[in-house]
Amino acid sequence: MRYVKVEWEHDFPDDPVLYFSEIGEDDYEIRKVQLYRDGRTEWANGNHETATVGLAEIPFPSVEEISSQSDCRAELITSEEFERAWSAAQASA
Repeated sequence: MRYVKVEWEHDFPDDPVLYFSEIGEDDYEIRKVQLYRDGRTEWANGNHETATVGLAEIPFPSVEEISSQSDCRAELITSEEFERAWSAAQASA
């Protein structure tokens, strides 16, 4: 598994600014956390999605591909960093 954090720089008040994803060996998301500018979080996994957060239906791109977009920065993170974001999102639900 790999864990990715993506920062999205934009001016859309209703869209997330930070994403945390757990990616399986098949390159598909297993779990995701979205963090919004106002501090709220949303999460998704194979059993839980909402109208505003869900797992990607296509393979997750590389951090290099994501970071090649001018408004995004992606980096690999540790499983511990992902779990902290996941736990915080679960606690705020």
